[in-house]
Amino acid sequence: MTTRLLHTRAQLRAALGNRSGEVGVVMTMGALHDGHRELIRVARRRCDVIVVTDFLNPLQFAPDEDLSRYPRTLDADLALCSEESVDVLFAPDVAEVYASGEPQVRVLAGPLGDVLEGASRPGHFDGVLTVVAKLLHITRPDVAYFGQKDAQQLLLIRRMVDDLDFPVQVVAVPTVREPSGLALSSRNGYLDEDDRVVAVVLSRSLSAAAAVAADGPVAVLTTAREVLDAQPALGLDYVALVDPITLRDVGPGFAGTALLALAAKVGRTRLIDNAEIELGSADG
Repeated sequence: MTTRLLHTRAQLRAALGNRSGEVGVVMTMGALHDGHRELIRVARRRCDVIVVTDFLNPLQFAPDEDLSRYPRTLDADLALCSEESVDVLFAPDVAEVYASGEPQVRVLAGPLGDVLEGASRPGHFDGVLTVVAKLLHITRPDVAYFGQKDAQQLLLIRRMVDDLDFPVQVVAVPTVREPSGLALSSRNGYLDEDDRVVAVVLSRSLSAAAAVAADGPVAVLTTAREVLDAQPALGLDYVALVDPITLRDVGPGFAGTALLALAAKVGRTRLIDNAEIELGSADG
């Protein structure tokens, strides 16, 4: 199947005007990889029409971040979409999405957007939610698919959809990993062979921490930090064990599901990873 490449709202409206059945959307910033491929495949099992958005959103990048060097691979993205029988690849430019210039009215992430990634990247999630809201309006899907690797983003999108009554179901898709355990990301393309050796420590720390989950939160955090600290080339930003809904740190006696979230720099590349862990309460 050849995927239709569209660039404007008018083209998209015309393409979807006579749609029948459920429409699913997979939102991306391009540089598609096997993680995106899995999102598309999960969407295809349910939806009759699949739209992939390919838009590098400037609102979610700070001036010192990697917008200018972020990979742009539209031809390869279109080929992947055709392989996966995507109906439409919607690749608007900035002027099409922000027709009136930088938006004066935005979606604010609130307290959930001020911690973890939000503490390290102030305003990032306001930019994410603003563009997701716009793309939901433009594509009008029944179902939207997002990866669990961006756990905080997924939580905020779900809250936005619930709080603002968007008529769409948000479906989470598990993180796809390389054989080494490294979570797939478009930013992995920045990593050389030495960087990859360092980056794998993120997933190793999650696995090691999960292995001591029965011993409680303190053991989980201690184990994760020990594995991360053993790699001196890793520029650790944060490691946190939080409630997956409130994003508040869990206490020593906590038992139940917690989110172990990590962020670090490998060379110039910032990577994130996370895992949900079922905790015992041995620390309490």
